[in-house]
Parts: sequence; structure tokens; C-alpha cells
Amino acid sequence: MAFSLPPLPYATAALAAQGMCQETLELHHGKHHNAYVTALNGLIESKGLAGKSLEAIVAEAGKAGADGLPVLNQAGQHYNHILFWQVMSPSGGGDKLPAKLAAKIDSDLGGLAKFKEDFKQAGVTQFGSGWAWLIIGGDGKLKITKTPNGANPISTGEGKPILGADVWEHAYYLDFRNVRPNYLDNFLNKLVDWSVVEGLMEKGGLESGQSA
Repeated sequence: MAFSLPPLPYATAALAAQGMCQETLELHHGKHHNAYVTALNGLIESKGLAGKSLEAIVAEAGKAGADGLPVLNQAGQHYNHILFWQVMSPSGGGDKLPAKLAAKIDSDLGGLAKFKEDFKQAGVTQFGSGWAWLIIGGDGKLKITKTPNGANPISTGEGKPILGADVWEHAYYLDFRNVRPNYLDNFLNKLVDWSVVEGLMEKGGLESGQSA
């Protein structure tokens, strides 16, 4: 069995009105994400990954430190992008959150406005390439964190992500050039499908359903 590139849950032109153009999606999904999948499949035999779930591979690679980076760079990015595509929608954005997610953000993160500002800051202050995350921590509380490159909260042992913003430049350069804060504002205010985020919260995080 091999890993596969999941189709986008919308057309490549579907997010253009929300600030993510068709060319961005074609390059990001069809080229960048696909390259991670291809590279990961090339490591299955040599790294002894056969039969393992994507989540287990990411967790084990994270624990291996520098020795795990060749696998984490590909497996982490595959997992990260599976989540990224799912949490966006042509009808996303806005400040009207589903009730359970809204209540949890209020109790754990000080309300929606503070959450958005803190999440944006996590993305802006991630030096170089990486990700900003909303996660379910080990104590069951929602938390905001960030990781470099292809790492994620599963690889660091912090928890399970339910929202992730890609801050690699290929995620936003065509639409926002080098202005990462504007990209993150747009992501939070026009692209995030809060109903999907709530669903992931209720399930305890994303299960990719993929294995080697």
C-alpha cells in the first residue's frame, strides 16, 4: 500500500473570491503536496514504514530527532496538507462560530478576537517556513502553537491539530507577495470553515486514514 494525494474538497478556482487564486491551489496542491507524497512513498521500504499509519510515522519521526528528519519532512507535510485543505471552504470565514467551538475558544483562549490575534502572531513569528496551529492539548484544552518546516503537534507531542495555517511562502506568495500577516488575516476571516474545525474538535483531531 502507498500514500496518495487526496483530491481537493473544492475546485481549484473555488477559493479565488476568498483570496486564494487558482494558480496558488494548482501549484500548492498539485505540485508541492504531490511532491511530498511521492518522496514519502520512496522512503517506505528503506525506512521500514510499511503497514504504519501516517500519524504513527509522524510521531515516531518526531521522537527520532535529527535522524527522523528525512521522514518527518515528507510525512509531516503530507499530514499537514491533508488538514489544511479540509479546514478551508468557499463559504468559510466570518465570526459566527458553531456553538461548541465558540464556547471552547471562549473558555480556553479568551474569546474569538484574542484567538485570532494570537493565532496570527504564531504564524507571523514563525521564522522561515512552518505552520501555525490550533490544537487539542493533552489536558483537553485548546491551545495555539507553531512548528518549523514539516513538523506538527503530533511530531512534537503537544497534541492533535484541528486547524493549521501553512506559512511556507508557496502558500501565499502569489496572492499576498511577502506580506504574511495579510495572508493570515485573510485565512482566518475568509477561508476557515469553522464547522469543519468544530467537527475535528469533537472527534479529537484529524485521522488521515492513510497508511504505508
